[in-house]
Amino acid sequence: MAGFPQSVLFCCDHNAVRSPMAEGLMKKLYGQRAYVQSAGVKNDLEIDGFSIAVSRELGIELSKHRSRSFEEMRDWGDDLTQFDLIIALSPASQRMALELTRFHHLEIEYWPVMDPTGLGGSREAKLAAYRQTRDQIRSRMLERFGPPEEEQA
Repeated sequence: MAGFPQSVLFCCDHNAVRSPMAEGLMKKLYGQRAYVQSAGVKNDLEIDGFSIAVSRELGIELSKHRSRSFEEMRDWGDDLTQFDLIIALSPASQRMALELTRFHHLEIEYWPVMDPTGLGGSREAKLAAYRQTRDQIRSRMLERFGPPEEEQA
């Protein structure tokens, strides 16, 4: 895709860890340049506390995030075809995005980002895994979209 997209949807399995972090990072780094949302294949989990903690370290507030699924987006009138770019952060969300948009010419990218939820035993080990995921997303974002509006992180 040439240029900067006007709208981006990040998606993962539950919209509780990776995609909310990506949504928050995108808004933090690029401000109002693009309309940004996130969704999951399922909405069966609340926002993850470790995601909130490692995002807060960069000044990103996720505690008010409410998880939502592709199905809820559709029910609320958010059409996937309104997005210029869908970025899938998990294999299941990539399959779902491709399935839901198969009759539309829509750009879907897959960023294989680690799922930190089952990693680490201690609180510090868990935080380290979540930071690694957050930083993977941030690196991909900078690589894909270029330097941020104003580097604050």
